[in-house]
Amino acid sequence: MDKPLVVYEPFRAGLPPMRDYLRSLWSRRTFIAEFSRSELREQNYGSVFGQLWLILNPLLLSAVYFLLIYVIGGSSDSTRFGHLTASLFLFYLIANSLTGGVKAITSGQRLILNTSFPRIMLPISATVIALFKFIPTVLVFIVIHAIIGLPYSWQMLWAIPIFVIALLMALGMAILISCINVYFRDISSMLPYLTRSLLYLSPVLYEAANISERIKKAEIANPIFYLLDSWSRVVVHAEAPSRMGIIHAAIWALAIFFIGSYFFLSRERDFAVRL
Repeated sequence: MDKPLVVYEPFRAGLPPMRDYLRSLWSRRTFIAEFSRSELREQNYGSVFGQLWLILNPLLLSAVYFLLIYVIGGSSDSTRFGHLTASLFLFYLIANSLTGGVKAITSGQRLILNTSFPRIMLPISATVIALFKFIPTVLVFIVIHAIIGLPYSWQMLWAIPIFVIALLMALGMAILISCINVYFRDISSMLPYLTRSLLYLSPVLYEAANISERIKKAEIANPIFYLLDSWSRVVVHAEAPSRMGIIHAAIWALAIFFIGSYFFLSRERDFAVRL
């Protein structure tokens, strides 16, 4: 019996047939969910103490930062704590997507070399894991919101589209950084400093209303600045977000997602050689 003929073609950057690619990706949605759950179990989040730490970790961080603000500023209040907690929880949705996405391709080397599947599943799984970690913090904030007596209004429904924008931005960042890390491995070592810088440059430890207009203009280059400001306005102050904030966040999220996806898909066939 003749052996099958195998033809190795040189790599050429370009998008794959998108209809077939998306169909293949959709057919593996169950695998993405199970793969994400298995990664969470590996990180001990399947146990009671693991899930408890999932809630306690950002809550303790917000308490530490609140204490720092109180020591430096000399005063604070419940609204400040609500802002800090809500903003920190949403920030960690994006930060966890980046942290999981940066090594999504390089850590899946064996899977990539031995199995044919849409590689973009790996950074998507990293974002799903970040989403699983975010959901318990939402429940915690609902309790905090009630305890400290923050206001309620119908404007809080704006939290839904803002969350969708944040999730799209987190996914785009995970896709983009996972591809960059294939070519520049040092980016994973720099990521903790990048995320910490992003935390300090974003309205988490402070509110956007408390900074000068000149600094606000410079913050247009920060993709999550107005996203976190809009989130705080809605879930903490029960106000409608500014039109500028929503437009800025949506443009950044769409730009990062489409640029990251194009860069990833056009280079995907080169990953096996680079790993």
